[in-house]
Amino acid sequence: MQNRTESLLQQLSQRILILDGAMGTMIQRYTLTEEDFRTPDLANHPKSLKGNNDLLSLSRPDIIKDIHAKYFQAGADIIETNTFSATTIAQADYDLSHLAYSINYESAKLARQVAATFTEKNPEKPRFVAGAIGPTNRTASLSPDVNDPGYRAITFDQLVEAYAEQVRGLLDGGADILLVETIFDTLNAKAALYAIQDVYEERNIPLQPHEGGVPIMISGTITDASGRTLSGQTTEAFLISISHVPLLSVGLNCALGAKELRPYLKVLAQKAPFYVSAYPNAGLPNEFGQYDQDANEMAEQVRDFLKEGMLNIIGGCCGTTPEHISALAGLASIYQPRKLNQEELEETLD
Repeated sequence: MQNRTESLLQQLSQRILILDGAMGTMIQRYTLTEEDFRTPDLANHPKSLKGNNDLLSLSRPDIIKDIHAKYFQAGADIIETNTFSATTIAQADYDLSHLAYSINYESAKLARQVAATFTEKNPEKPRFVAGAIGPTNRTASLSPDVNDPGYRAITFDQLVEAYAEQVRGLLDGGADILLVETIFDTLNAKAALYAIQDVYEERNIPLQPHEGGVPIMISGTITDASGRTLSGQTTEAFLISISHVPLLSVGLNCALGAKELRPYLKVLAQKAPFYVSAYPNAGLPNEFGQYDQDANEMAEQVRDFLKEGMLNIIGGCCGTTPEHISALAGLASIYQPRKLNQEELEETLD
């Protein structure tokens, strides 16, 4: 792990790294039926499982490996594990909480295998695996009942317990990075960070990447033109709230397209003592919920970020495909990465 962490830090100091694109968008390209989501052990499971994409790591690992390979072929340096909803909390909707650890472990193992294959083919371009930790389908800061604003559907401790199990599975499966992403409620993210720190402590894993620790990436989501997260924080407030942890990077993803993300990324680029990432959607969804922005249009919008030296990691979220990632990789190769203040970088990593 230490060698891969050192390699990652070295690569980040030299160039803009490419994150992969959407997993769900790619899964939709396959014509899947209910049976594709069922392992032999789940043949008689009473609930419908179609749409539980994380489960495909167990039932159709060939599809997940193929998607990872397509993104690496497109130029990605980092792929995300197929674990966005792989917590006991999210899997409870399918009565599959008991499979949470297995889904995380197998997802990370699959991604690690594909990454190792591509790294072996071209050691000059090492490939990395980010363990995807989604926000869950519960929020710790807001009530789901407008008539009872004090009610919470989840507690902080419950979130920590669920995230800790996910983190153990991702680490055991071989994730190089932990990516807490699509954060709409910073309290959920704080629970994830608390869980990560707990697991690192129990396993004697350093928090600091330069000491061989598993790096931590954070990515929030701005939900609308107000420039705030769903729980009401501005970009700067979000940054301050999670800066107590020695992060590898902080960034934004989802909800908005590249053009709409620009002013909020600028805040991070100016103020973050960490590397900065972005993986926007392929524009805004149309009236049918589809994303119409093609690879070239998205790349042109991202060009402004890169010209201004705002980013260290760029990728794609909803609606993006290997075509989008290929265009972003080509563009990123001609620009320099955002430079961190050396004193800030040393303080962050120390």
